[in-house]
Amino acid sequence: MSLYVIGDLHLHFAAPLKAQNQLKDRVWKNHEKKFEKYCRALIREDDTLLLAGDHSWGRTLQEAMPDLQYISELPGRKILLRGNHDMFWDAAKTDHLNERFSAAWQTAGLASPLYFLQNNYYPYEDYALVGTKGFTFEGPFYLNRSGRIIGWDEEKEAHARKLIERELGRLCISFEKAREDGYRKFIMFLHYPPTDILETESGFTRMAEEFGAEQVIYAHSHGESRFHDSILGEMNGVRYQLVSGDFLKWHPYQVL
Repeated sequence: MSLYVIGDLHLHFAAPLKAQNQLKDRVWKNHEKKFEKYCRALIREDDTLLLAGDHSWGRTLQEAMPDLQYISELPGRKILLRGNHDMFWDAAKTDHLNERFSAAWQTAGLASPLYFLQNNYYPYEDYALVGTKGFTFEGPFYLNRSGRIIGWDEEKEAHARKLIERELGRLCISFEKAREDGYRKFIMFLHYPPTDILETESGFTRMAEEFGAEQVIYAHSHGESRFHDSILGEMNGVRYQLVSGDFLKWHPYQVL
């Protein structure tokens, strides 16, 4: 069995498309067909595919259902992490989503079950897969004539810190639940990058080190100008990997 991951499918089978880059950037042209092709060539039914957020442009579950149906029909077991655009997913009702989609699969409403990762964990061999949406401060930043950052919106940064603390609390719940059940090996998933462009470490990197996560895998950063916004490679014994779909050119990344 293998574990694969990718993020930011931004599907829109039944919802309005709201991102201009998906209309004009070549990498996004028929991306859902490319992704399905690569999945079927690579992933077997006993493999696991984790989707690291921003699954659908649907604002309601009804709008998102065709996108979730598409995901359910991909090979392997599917685990979904919440992204910033996943408006259909109320974080406080994740248990309800898991119950609903488990029932839908059992009554033949979906091709395969979906598991929603939030305030819980997913067992994969001797690993616990833990995760949350996360958050990072993304500006606005103020630049000088040379393009160097000389300041930023301090009010928005203060608001970002509150959201980060909330997400750290949710992530800690995932780690603690897995540890209470005896897991000591972790792979940590975020939608947002673990650090913003001004940081070399964060609460997310410190938590990964505290619990001994082997890898931190994240998405969200789109376009070549954003691919290096956060950590890539190894830092303090933890390996960091970006898996946004356009970064991977829609080829799922093999974690294990």
